Amino acid sequence: MVREKVTLNNFMGLHLRTANVLCNEATKFQSAVSVLYNDSYANAKSILSLLEVCVKCGSEIEIICEGPDELCALENVVAVINNGLGE
Repeated sequence: MVREKVTLNNFMGLHLRTANVLCNEATKFQSAVSVLYNDSYANAKSILSLLEVCVKCGSEIEIICEGPDELCALENVVAVINNGLGE
């Protein structure tokens, strides 16, 4: 299992469009990809799960990956977040 903290800096936080970008990136990997925010876990491969944690702009989240390609998954998911999730 690998994990990394990252700050969500896009203007509106994690909303439908940005959750879709994150979900699409996470589903490229075999590993389980989760988001931890305020003691709540979200499955990063589920848009609804991501929306349920209500991540606001400027919030610190932790990305957790576990599986055969966990390092690559973590690197790519964090990169997508750091690049603004398409915004």
